[in-house]
Amino acid sequence: MSAALGNAGLLIALVAASVGALATSVAIIGENRRALRQAPIYAAIIVAGSVLAVVAMQWALFSRDYSIDFVQRVGSSTTPALYNVAAMWSALEGSILLWVIVLALFTGGVALRFARRRDDELVAWALVVMYVVMTFFALVSFGPASPFAPGATVPVGFDGPGPNPLLQNHILVLFHPPLLYLGYIGFTVPFAFAIAALITGRVGEGWLLETRRWALLSWGLLTIGILLGGWWSYEVLGWSGVWAWDPVENASLLPWLTGTAYIHSVLVQQRRGMLRVWNLSLLVATFALTILGTFLTRSGVINSVHAFAAGEIDGYLLGFFGVVVVVSLGLIGWRGDALRAPGRIDSPVSREGAFLANNVVFALFAFIVLLGTVFPLLVEVFQDRQTVVGAPYFDRLSMPIGLILLFLMAVAPVLPWRTSSAGTLRDRLFWPAWCGVASLAVAVMVGADGLAPLLAFFLGGFAGGAAGRQLVLATRRQGLRGLVGRANGGMLVHIGVILIAVALAASNSYTHSATLTIGRGERVEWSGHSFEFVGVSTEVTARADVVMADVLLDDTKVYAPAVTTYLQQGMTVPTPSVRTGWTSDVYLTIDGNDPPATDADEVVLRVFVKPMVLWLWIGGAVMAIGTVLSALPSRRSRRPTDPTSALITSGQHV
Repeated sequence: MSAALGNAGLLIALVAASVGALATSVAIIGENRRALRQAPIYAAIIVAGSVLAVVAMQWALFSRDYSIDFVQRVGSSTTPALYNVAAMWSALEGSILLWVIVLALFTGGVALRFARRRDDELVAWALVVMYVVMTFFALVSFGPASPFAPGATVPVGFDGPGPNPLLQNHILVLFHPPLLYLGYIGFTVPFAFAIAALITGRVGEGWLLETRRWALLSWGLLTIGILLGGWWSYEVLGWSGVWAWDPVENASLLPWLTGTAYIHSVLVQQRRGMLRVWNLSLLVATFALTILGTFLTRSGVINSVHAFAAGEIDGYLLGFFGVVVVVSLGLIGWRGDALRAPGRIDSPVSREGAFLANNVVFALFAFIVLLGTVFPLLVEVFQDRQTVVGAPYFDRLSMPIGLILLFLMAVAPVLPWRTSSAGTLRDRLFWPAWCGVASLAVAVMVGADGLAPLLAFFLGGFAGGAAGRQLVLATRRQGLRGLVGRANGGMLVHIGVILIAVALAASNSYTHSATLTIGRGERVEWSGHSFEFVGVSTEVTARADVVMADVLLDDTKVYAPAVTTYLQQGMTVPTPSVRTGWTSDVYLTIDGNDPPATDADEVVLRVFVKPMVLWLWIGGAVMAIGTVLSALPSRRSRRPTDPTSALITSGQHV
């Protein structure tokens, strides 16, 4: 029953998307306004079909419908209800189904948002693009990655293994993957409008204004998804880090980098009519990188601690990636004359000059990450040998880029448009510079050393002072209303980024670690902390056996790093225990994968003291708040007008 309903839902979504794309295209070309007004109906049918498929899959997982192959592989009666929900995106077929439902909801959102402009060709072509993308993913989900494919006959009493144990031992697995997908797929909306603008010739600034909040929403969701992934890694994997330059981590970072560049550079186009080709290229790159990221994550071509899904859809994803790139670049080339900017940068020492420099740095960063991520694949394809690009490559090249970006974050907000004078810069950078000096002084006073981290602390204070200056000026003029809007909300986002950058610099540079062997009842002093091994406790359930080493930390509270053996999978997973503080974390994990015996006389602990980790999550919260405020209309916000959305012919300027 579940399989039939699920397949029916996917078929409905597939037919509605493909017919919608064809019918809407014909209506546009034939100038059939009546038929054009029917275009959003297909979006509603797509949403209905996708919801039906997801509900059917969740019912199959909860009812343990082992007639379905996917449920045989990821379902289990021992899986807790919350993690049973997350089981859907724990393997390839379910993750593609998640893509389908999220894309369907975005498609429905666009149709609803522009319901009063159903006969606008720009909106109609944007829906066509979204229908085409939907057709591809619905086809993949209905065909090679079908979550409802029948499974082999199983014996009476059969129980599946459940999801990967790493996906059923922390609440963040319910939020991290869906938020990443929301960020990924959300960029389909501005991409669709960009392609629609190229098709219609309406390549002015109107389509940018139409999609600004969609881009901000997608970027914000992707940001939160990445940060929650770092939090999950920190709390679950036991290596005490938040980012390891894993290929799947990089796959999420790449569209974030190009998306960040786009969000900044559109300001130049909206203000000066410049960087049209660049912005279109950034959007194409961002959307294309989401497809490439899905390929890296879900095709099984790479080995990764995050790659929980593998399958035979790599050819489909690569083919679609190629089509997106070729068609998009072809359209940009076709509209080349209309995309020529009417203005130019008057001075490099200007707001637009700083934004352009910012874009170049982000593009370089993205290229470095992309090269390091795909290089092993290229070597394997062309030389039939395996190689690894490790963290040292990324760390060595990303560190100076991060420092440059902090500098630009300090300078760009205070620069005026068009040109600037030395006196203006001196006046506007005076207090931010002193904030940087104060930040550096505090860092030195608490014992910080090393050129790179000290530069990070100085530039962090410098950039924070610049952002704070802008917010102070805005709130003086407008009160709390001064925190709302693209510019001032963006300053709050900058403060969040600065907190994360400084926290990462401190954590990566000043972490202390040791392996401690502690006898039962023994007290060990290390790095200003005391550790006492109290004993071993156990927790036995139908799902897993948990063995915990109880450790009294600083004579205040018992912490319990554990080793969990998942019975269905026969897999042993160490789980850290963390004391979180405002200045530093104490991170405890049992050394090795073997659980200690219940009567063990000693325990071997791996201990980390990590400064400022809490400020990573605080910075993420500040970024989320700033993104929301950025999306709210300011007093000076303007609506798209007919002239900015109108057709631009060769030689016409906006």
